[in-house]
Amino acid sequence: MINVAVCGSNGKMGQEVIKAVTASDDMTLVAKIDIKDGEFATIKDAKDSVRIDILIDFTQPKSIYENALYCLNNGINIVVGTTGLSDEQISELKTLSEKEKLGCFIAPNFSTGAVLMMKFAQIASKYFQNAEIIELHHNQKKDAPSGTAVRTALMMSEENSDFTRDNCPEVETIEGARGAESYNNIHIHSVRLPGYIASQEVIFGAGGQILTIRHDSMNRECYMDGVLRAVRYLNENHKFIYGLDKII
Repeated sequence: MINVAVCGSNGKMGQEVIKAVTASDDMTLVAKIDIKDGEFATIKDAKDSVRIDILIDFTQPKSIYENALYCLNNGINIVVGTTGLSDEQISELKTLSEKEKLGCFIAPNFSTGAVLMMKFAQIASKYFQNAEIIELHHNQKKDAPSGTAVRTALMMSEENSDFTRDNCPEVETIEGARGAESYNNIHIHSVRLPGYIASQEVIFGAGGQILTIRHDSMNRECYMDGVLRAVRYLNENHKFIYGLDKII
């Protein structure tokens, strides 16, 4: 059995993870960690009391980096579902993971459909010179743009060097109107409204045609298959992985 701890256990995603781990035949939930009325307040408290093979983190952008550092420095493999890590932080966690020979699985999105959306967008990037990303989330999401949008842009940038071909010189009469400019000039627009859970569309344009690739998450249960896949993968492979696409 894989001994699993959940950090951020009282959050909406944390609650879904607990249900998925509890229902799994090959995993045992050994710790619920949350600063708000958790079984344990910190990862250290849990580690001092139970053996943790893999910790699943769905907390906050401000805490995930320190949580991951603690795990990798204390013999715990970690699955990171919290977004908001910078490129520099991801690089540092990769270096530490490889040094300590511990697994660190970072996935901006654990939904199989979202991963396929990213892959399709990457393929389309070979054939279109202009593209933008719109991501739409609930209004309690703190980081913008979403990790999924950033990961999508990064994957697209591997296939094309510039996504603003023949655009005219632009002037924003309101700062930020054209969104954030990411890898290879891909513009990302973030929407935050109640009613959404997580949606994203990648829009490609060319003479006489528009291609839109869109994914919508209707509930948080859709992420659980990917989370459990990541746990099982890390249990067998103590490696650094960035993106669920690497194992499906």
